Amino acid sequence: MIVITAPTGNIGRHLLPRLLESAPAAGEELRVVVRDPARLPDAARGRVEVVTGSHADAAVLDRAFAGADAVFWLVPPDASRPPRDGWSGFTRPALKALTAHGVGHVVGVSALGRGTPLADRAGLVTATLAVDDLIAGTGVAYRALANPSFFENLLEECDSIREKGVFTDTLDADRKVPLVAVADIADAAARLLLDRSWTGNGSVPVLGPQDLSPDDLARVMTEQLGRPVRYVRQSLDELYGDLIGYGLDEEFARAVVDMKRAKDEGLDAGVARTAATASPTTFAHWCAEVLRPAVLSPSCS
Repeated sequence: MIVITAPTGNIGRHLLPRLLESAPAAGEELRVVVRDPARLPDAARGRVEVVTGSHADAAVLDRAFAGADAVFWLVPPDASRPPRDGWSGFTRPALKALTAHGVGHVVGVSALGRGTPLADRAGLVTATLAVDDLIAGTGVAYRALANPSFFENLLEECDSIREKGVFTDTLDADRKVPLVAVADIADAAARLLLDRSWTGNGSVPVLGPQDLSPDDLARVMTEQLGRPVRYVRQSLDELYGDLIGYGLDEEFARAVVDMKRAKDEGLDAGVARTAATASPTTFAHWCAEVLRPAVLSPSCS
Protein backbone atom coordinates (compact mmCIF):
# COMPACT_ATOMS: atom_id res chain seq x y z
CA MET A 1 0.00 0.00 0.00
CA ILE A 2 1.36 3.38 -1.10
CA VAL A 3 -0.12 6.49 0.54
CA ILE A 4 0.00 9.79 -1.35
CA THR A 5 -0.46 13.07 0.51
CA ALA A 6 -1.38 16.25 -1.42
CA PRO A 7 -2.46 14.25 -4.51
CA THR A 8 -4.05 17.29 -6.17
CA GLY A 9 -1.10 19.65 -5.60
CA ASN A 10 1.61 20.68 -8.05
CA ILE A 11 3.62 17.48 -7.66
CA GLY A 12 0.83 15.13 -6.56
CA ARG A 13 -1.26 15.74 -9.66
CA HIS A 14 1.65 14.40 -11.73
CA LEU A 15 2.57 11.64 -9.29
CA LEU A 16 -0.90 10.10 -8.97
CA PRO A 17 -1.33 9.32 -12.71
CA ARG A 18 2.14 7.77 -12.83
CA LEU A 19 1.31 5.48 -9.93
CA LEU A 20 -2.13 4.67 -11.35
CA GLU A 21 -0.34 3.50 -14.48
CA SER A 22 2.42 1.50 -12.82
CA ALA A 23 1.21 0.39 -9.39
CA PRO A 24 -1.27 -2.33 -10.48
CA ALA A 25 1.41 -4.17 -12.46
CA ALA A 26 3.63 -4.04 -9.40
CA GLY A 27 0.85 -5.39 -7.19
CA GLU A 28 0.56 -2.13 -5.29
CA GLU A 29 -2.61 -0.59 -3.89
CA LEU A 30 -2.96 3.17 -3.64
CA ARG A 31 -4.46 5.37 -0.96
CA VAL A 32 -4.71 9.17 -1.04
CA VAL A 33 -5.23 11.76 1.67
CA VAL A 34 -7.20 14.70 0.29
CA ARG A 35 -9.37 17.47 1.73
CA ASP A 36 -11.73 17.56 -1.23
CA PRO A 37 -12.15 14.22 -3.06
CA ALA A 38 -14.02 16.02 -5.85
CA ARG A 39 -10.70 17.46 -6.99
CA LEU A 40 -9.24 14.02 -7.74
CA PRO A 41 -8.93 13.20 -11.44
CA ASP A 42 -11.62 11.01 -12.99
CA ALA A 43 -9.02 8.32 -13.70
CA ALA A 44 -8.53 7.83 -9.95
CA ARG A 45 -12.16 7.20 -9.08
CA GLY A 46 -12.74 3.66 -7.94
CA ARG A 47 -9.05 2.88 -8.28
CA VAL A 48 -7.69 4.45 -5.11
CA GLU A 49 -8.79 4.37 -1.51
CA VAL A 50 -9.64 7.86 -0.31
CA VAL A 51 -9.07 9.20 3.20
CA THR A 52 -10.77 12.58 3.45
CA GLY A 53 -9.18 15.30 5.57
CA SER A 54 -5.94 17.13 6.24
CA HIS A 55 -2.70 15.21 6.61
CA ALA A 56 -1.89 17.53 9.51
CA ASP A 57 -4.67 15.79 11.48
CA ALA A 58 -3.48 12.92 13.70
CA ALA A 59 -6.79 11.04 13.39
CA VAL A 60 -6.69 11.29 9.58
CA LEU A 61 -3.11 10.04 9.52
CA ASP A 62 -3.97 7.15 11.81
CA ARG A 63 -6.48 5.96 9.20
CA ALA A 64 -4.26 6.76 6.25
CA PHE A 65 -1.09 5.02 7.45
CA ALA A 66 -2.74 1.83 8.73
CA GLY A 67 -1.31 -1.02 6.66
CA ALA A 68 0.85 1.32 4.58
CA ASP A 69 4.20 0.20 3.21
CA ALA A 70 5.28 3.55 1.78
CA VAL A 71 4.24 7.21 2.04
CA PHE A 72 4.77 10.21 -0.20
CA TRP A 73 5.01 13.13 2.23
CA LEU A 74 4.59 16.76 1.19
CA VAL A 75 4.03 19.73 3.49
CA PRO A 76 1.84 22.37 1.81
CA PRO A 77 3.24 25.89 2.39
CA ASP A 78 1.14 27.98 4.76
CA ALA A 79 1.95 31.67 4.39
CA SER A 80 -0.25 32.56 7.36
CA ARG A 81 2.06 30.88 9.90
CA PRO A 82 5.74 31.06 10.86
CA PRO A 83 7.72 28.46 8.88
CA ARG A 84 8.68 26.34 11.89
CA ASP A 85 5.00 25.85 12.71
CA GLY A 86 4.11 25.47 9.07
CA TRP A 87 6.64 22.73 8.32
CA SER A 88 7.80 20.97 11.49
CA GLY A 89 4.54 21.56 13.35
CA PHE A 90 2.56 20.19 10.41
CA THR A 91 4.75 17.08 10.26
CA ARG A 92 4.84 16.09 13.95
CA PRO A 93 1.55 14.13 13.90
CA ALA A 94 2.96 12.11 10.99
CA LEU A 95 5.98 11.07 13.04
CA LYS A 96 3.78 9.29 15.57
CA ALA A 97 1.63 7.68 12.88
CA LEU A 98 4.65 6.42 10.93
CA THR A 99 6.02 4.78 14.04
CA ALA A 100 2.71 3.43 15.30
CA HIS A 101 1.91 1.73 11.99
CA GLY A 102 5.42 0.57 11.16
CA VAL A 103 5.58 2.31 7.79
CA GLY A 104 8.76 1.15 6.11
CA HIS A 105 9.56 3.83 3.52
CA VAL A 106 8.88 7.56 3.13
CA VAL A 107 9.66 9.81 0.17
CA GLY A 108 9.56 13.53 0.94
CA VAL A 109 9.84 16.77 -1.01
CA SER A 110 12.83 18.78 0.16
CA ALA A 111 15.44 21.25 -1.05
CA LEU A 112 19.07 21.58 -2.00
CA GLY A 113 21.61 23.11 0.36
CA ARG A 114 22.15 20.53 3.10
CA GLY A 115 25.71 20.60 4.35
CA THR A 116 26.44 24.07 2.98
CA PRO A 117 27.29 27.10 5.16
CA LEU A 118 24.02 28.66 3.97
CA ALA A 119 21.72 25.83 5.09
CA ASP A 120 20.99 27.22 8.56
CA ARG A 121 20.07 30.71 7.29
CA ALA A 122 18.07 29.90 4.21
CA GLY A 123 14.57 30.60 5.48
CA LEU A 124 12.01 28.23 3.97
CA VAL A 125 14.77 25.84 2.91
CA THR A 126 16.04 25.65 6.49
CA ALA A 127 12.51 24.78 7.64
CA THR A 128 12.25 22.11 4.94
CA LEU A 129 15.56 20.49 5.90
CA ALA A 130 14.39 20.36 9.53
CA VAL A 131 11.43 18.24 8.39
CA ASP A 132 13.85 15.78 6.77
CA ASP A 133 15.64 15.42 10.10
CA LEU A 134 12.38 14.82 11.95
CA ILE A 135 11.28 12.06 9.58
CA ALA A 136 14.69 10.43 9.48
CA GLY A 137 14.68 10.43 13.27
CA THR A 138 11.76 7.99 13.34
CA GLY A 139 13.97 5.22 11.96
CA VAL A 140 11.95 4.88 8.74
CA ALA A 141 13.86 4.46 5.48
CA TYR A 142 13.69 7.98 4.04
CA ARG A 143 14.59 9.67 0.78
CA ALA A 144 14.38 13.46 0.51
CA LEU A 145 13.91 14.70 -3.04
CA ALA A 146 16.36 17.61 -2.98
CA ASN A 147 15.04 20.15 -5.46
CA PRO A 148 16.02 23.60 -6.70
CA SER A 149 13.37 26.14 -7.65
CA PHE A 150 10.56 24.97 -9.95
CA PHE A 151 9.79 26.13 -13.48
CA GLU A 152 6.20 26.30 -12.27
CA ASN A 153 7.01 29.29 -10.05
CA LEU A 154 6.84 31.36 -13.22
CA LEU A 155 3.12 30.64 -13.52
CA GLU A 156 2.64 33.12 -10.68
CA GLU A 157 4.00 35.76 -13.09
CA CYS A 158 2.06 34.80 -16.19
CA ASP A 159 -0.28 37.82 -15.98
CA SER A 160 2.77 40.11 -15.92
CA ILE A 161 4.40 38.16 -18.73
CA ARG A 162 1.23 38.41 -20.83
CA GLU A 163 0.46 42.07 -20.13
CA LYS A 164 3.92 43.62 -19.70
CA GLY A 165 6.41 41.10 -21.07
CA VAL A 166 8.14 41.14 -17.67
CA PHE A 167 8.96 38.65 -14.93
CA THR A 168 10.76 39.39 -11.67
CA ASP A 169 12.97 37.67 -9.14
CA THR A 170 15.79 38.64 -6.81
CA LEU A 171 18.63 36.70 -8.47
CA ASP A 172 21.43 38.43 -10.28
CA ALA A 173 20.44 38.46 -13.96
CA ASP A 174 23.36 36.32 -15.09
CA ARG A 175 23.52 33.88 -12.15
CA LYS A 176 23.02 30.38 -13.54
CA VAL A 177 21.18 28.00 -11.20
CA PRO A 178 19.49 24.60 -11.51
CA LEU A 179 15.74 24.62 -12.14
CA VAL A 180 13.33 21.70 -12.44
CA ALA A 181 9.87 20.80 -13.72
CA VAL A 182 7.53 19.34 -11.10
CA ALA A 183 6.71 16.48 -13.48
CA ASP A 184 10.33 15.31 -13.18
CA ILE A 185 10.09 15.42 -9.37
CA ALA A 186 6.97 13.26 -9.61
CA ASP A 187 8.83 10.77 -11.80
CA ALA A 188 11.63 10.51 -9.24
CA ALA A 189 9.11 10.01 -6.43
CA ALA A 190 7.26 7.30 -8.37
CA ARG A 191 10.46 5.34 -8.96
CA LEU A 192 11.35 5.40 -5.27
CA LEU A 193 7.85 4.49 -4.12
CA LEU A 194 7.58 1.52 -6.49
CA ASP A 195 11.10 0.13 -6.00
CA ARG A 196 11.68 0.12 -2.28
CA SER A 197 14.95 -1.79 -2.28
CA TRP A 198 16.65 1.23 -0.69
CA THR A 199 17.34 1.50 3.03
CA GLY A 200 18.55 4.12 5.49
CA ASN A 201 18.31 7.86 4.93
CA GLY A 202 19.54 10.07 2.14
CA SER A 203 18.73 12.68 -0.45
CA VAL A 204 17.98 12.34 -4.15
CA PRO A 205 18.80 15.54 -6.05
CA VAL A 206 16.55 16.35 -9.02
CA LEU A 207 18.38 19.11 -10.88
CA GLY A 208 16.81 19.54 -14.30
CA PRO A 209 18.91 19.25 -17.47
CA GLN A 210 20.93 22.48 -17.22
CA ASP A 211 21.61 25.59 -15.15
CA LEU A 212 19.86 28.73 -16.35
CA SER A 213 20.08 32.41 -15.42
CA PRO A 214 17.13 34.81 -15.36
CA ASP A 215 18.42 36.27 -18.63
CA ASP A 216 18.49 32.75 -20.10
CA LEU A 217 14.88 32.27 -19.02
CA ALA A 218 13.89 35.55 -20.66
CA ARG A 219 15.57 34.52 -23.92
CA VAL A 220 13.86 31.11 -24.01
CA MET A 221 10.47 32.59 -23.11
CA THR A 222 10.84 35.17 -25.88
CA GLU A 223 11.54 32.37 -28.37
CA GLN A 224 8.76 30.08 -27.18
CA LEU A 225 6.06 32.69 -26.65
CA GLY A 226 6.79 34.66 -29.83
CA ARG A 227 6.84 37.95 -27.95
CA PRO A 228 9.54 39.89 -26.05
CA VAL A 229 10.03 38.91 -22.41
CA ARG A 230 12.55 40.59 -20.13
CA TYR A 231 13.77 40.10 -16.59
CA VAL A 232 13.53 42.81 -13.94
CA ARG A 233 15.51 42.23 -10.77
CA GLN A 234 13.69 43.08 -7.56
CA SER A 235 15.50 44.00 -4.35
CA LEU A 236 15.02 41.85 -1.26
CA ASP A 237 13.49 44.82 0.55
CA GLU A 238 10.98 45.29 -2.27
CA LEU A 239 10.12 41.61 -2.15
CA TYR A 240 9.57 41.73 1.60
CA GLY A 241 7.34 44.77 1.26
CA ASP A 242 5.28 43.09 -1.44
CA LEU A 243 4.83 39.91 0.62
CA ILE A 244 3.70 41.86 3.67
CA GLY A 245 1.34 43.81 1.44
CA TYR A 246 -0.22 40.53 0.29
CA GLY A 247 -0.98 39.72 3.93
CA LEU A 248 1.65 37.05 4.55
CA ASP A 249 2.83 36.27 8.06
CA GLU A 250 5.86 38.46 8.83
CA GLU A 251 8.10 35.52 9.78
CA PHE A 252 7.04 33.64 6.66
CA ALA A 253 7.81 36.68 4.50
CA ARG A 254 11.22 37.03 6.13
CA ALA A 255 11.87 33.33 5.51
CA VAL A 256 11.09 33.79 1.79
CA VAL A 257 13.56 36.68 1.67
CA ASP A 258 16.22 34.65 3.49
CA MET A 259 15.73 31.78 1.05
CA LYS A 260 16.05 34.12 -1.93
CA ARG A 261 19.21 35.67 -0.47
CA ALA A 262 20.75 32.23 0.10
CA LYS A 263 19.93 31.13 -3.43
CA ASP A 264 21.62 34.22 -4.84
CA GLU A 265 24.66 33.37 -2.71
CA GLY A 266 24.92 29.87 -4.19
CA LEU A 267 22.70 27.68 -2.01
CA ASP A 268 21.69 25.43 -4.93
CA ALA A 269 25.15 25.16 -6.49
CA GLY A 270 26.67 22.43 -4.33
CA VAL A 271 25.49 19.29 -6.16
CA ALA A 272 27.05 18.16 -9.43
CA ARG A 273 24.75 17.34 -12.31
CA THR A 274 25.30 13.74 -13.38
CA ALA A 275 23.22 11.12 -15.15
CA ALA A 276 21.78 10.27 -11.73
CA THR A 277 20.93 13.81 -10.64
CA ALA A 278 19.79 15.36 -13.93
CA SER A 279 16.16 15.25 -15.05
CA PRO A 280 14.94 15.43 -18.64
CA THR A 281 12.41 18.27 -19.04
CA THR A 282 14.04 21.30 -20.66
CA PHE A 283 12.83 24.81 -19.98
CA ALA A 284 11.99 25.26 -23.66
CA HIS A 285 9.79 22.16 -23.62
CA TRP A 286 8.10 23.29 -20.40
CA CYS A 287 7.43 26.73 -21.88
CA ALA A 288 5.84 25.21 -24.96
CA GLU A 289 3.71 22.73 -23.04
CA VAL A 290 2.79 24.66 -19.88
CA LEU A 291 3.68 28.36 -19.89
CA ARG A 292 2.60 29.23 -23.43
CA PRO A 293 -0.99 27.93 -22.98
CA ALA A 294 -1.23 29.77 -19.66
CA VAL A 295 0.03 33.06 -21.06
CA LEU A 296 -2.21 32.81 -24.11
CA SER A 297 -5.30 32.10 -22.02
CA PRO A 298 -7.50 35.01 -20.82
CA SER A 299 -6.39 34.44 -17.24
CA CYS A 300 -3.75 32.34 -15.48
CA SER A 301 -6.12 31.41 -12.69
